[in-house]
Amino acid sequence: MATDTPSRPKLLVGGEWVSPLGQDEIEVVSPVTEQVVGRAAAAGAADMDRAVRAARKAFDDGVWRDSTPAERGAILARAADILAERADEISELITLENGSPVVLGGPLQVGPVLDCLRYYAELASTFDFERELTDEAGSTLATLEPAGVVVAVTPWNAPLLVAIAKIAPAIVAGCAVVLKPAPETPLSSYFLAEALYAAGLPHGLLSVVPAGREAGEQLVAHPGVDKVSFTGSTAAGRRVMAIAADRIARVTLELGGKSAAVILDDADVDTVVAPMVTGAMMLSGQICIAQTRILAPRSRYDEIVRAVSDAARAQVVGAPSEPATWVGPLVAERQRERVEGYIRSGLEEGAKIATGGGRPPHLPSGWYIEPTVFYDVRNSMRIAREEIFGPVLAVIPYDDDDDAAYLANDSDFGLYGGVWTADEHRGLAFARRIRAGTVNINASTPARGTAAGGFKQSGIGRELGREGLKEYLELRSIVKPRR
Repeated sequence: MATDTPSRPKLLVGGEWVSPLGQDEIEVVSPVTEQVVGRAAAAGAADMDRAVRAARKAFDDGVWRDSTPAERGAILARAADILAERADEISELITLENGSPVVLGGPLQVGPVLDCLRYYAELASTFDFERELTDEAGSTLATLEPAGVVVAVTPWNAPLLVAIAKIAPAIVAGCAVVLKPAPETPLSSYFLAEALYAAGLPHGLLSVVPAGREAGEQLVAHPGVDKVSFTGSTAAGRRVMAIAADRIARVTLELGGKSAAVILDDADVDTVVAPMVTGAMMLSGQICIAQTRILAPRSRYDEIVRAVSDAARAQVVGAPSEPATWVGPLVAERQRERVEGYIRSGLEEGAKIATGGGRPPHLPSGWYIEPTVFYDVRNSMRIAREEIFGPVLAVIPYDDDDDAAYLANDSDFGLYGGVWTADEHRGLAFARRIRAGTVNINASTPARGTAAGGFKQSGIGRELGREGLKEYLELRSIVKPRR
């Protein structure tokens, strides 16, 4: 192993660096070179128990729980400043771990993390944690109390952003947190904990325990855990929900999506298609909000297929370290095999490929897939119904607005959606018909402070925004005697 290979041989448990109780190690493999580029200690069941016990003790002693939200928010603000000074270092490490192009370092991997910290730092001082309810029967003091010990299980695609979307509101609420990052990105996750402790977070309130699925399930099942916040696939979310149900632990689940981008018949194709496709190809399509199911009016179907294909071919595919690259590698060999399996499935079911479908010939190493566009797609096909998590788009024709709304909603998912139109008023009316947690009009990404979450099998609960803070609070009613 080269001397400059990043390594974390210890776990961060309750603010203390400790040796793991087992011998397992996580190897971080570059999606570009397919070589080991880092190592991290892997937590086992005993380490998970140690982290939960540290969190339980820190929460139950009441000091943090009884601190003011403004005091907690001040720590977040200081942590944001500390992380900002290391922004380039953080971005480079995430690129090394998961192949995220450097061009996304600011807009996806680091910038929103700082925004999230500062948002909740401000919200801590303005959010109404108590209110008095009075009627003819008397009065009740309604208080919002911290949920307790929180387990945060995060994915590899935007490791710090998803983690801080859970940690920041949990801290403002007064909770203690055990973070289990994905084994693909164990190294970058430590930046958050180091910054928060340097900003004044009391010891015991945050642990970082990278691990695989088995140890993660043991953490979710721990009787000392009050709340589980999970982001990942719908299949894994079902398992988390089943484990938590055994003791009726609270859960927030932000799961998969198969988001529809509806191009209305009045849209200027030259204007809307380029940003739509660029957004869908972000992080090589490995992002839950990607609008990969493009619904096009039948009257303009051929025109839109050509435009989408041209836009897909225009995406720069290459090494994530190159500033011009927008589409980098998939995170792992298994992920590329999964995407290639869907491409074969699409062809077998009768869809046709307008562009892409293979591996880029100029990139002999690394887990790359060409930006791919399918046409003649029916909404019943697997490529239209299942989350591929790769740079694969399906263009589906519709007859009229009613048909478009039906197709957009004819999905097991309801995470995200988009309406692309020349008339924003018409776009708003159509957006109201889509059953999804977020619907954008002429855009691919949500605005700051927007709550995220889905309908149907896209999850339970919300993250980010004011609603994201409520997920870490329990309502208590104190009934006062009548005078």
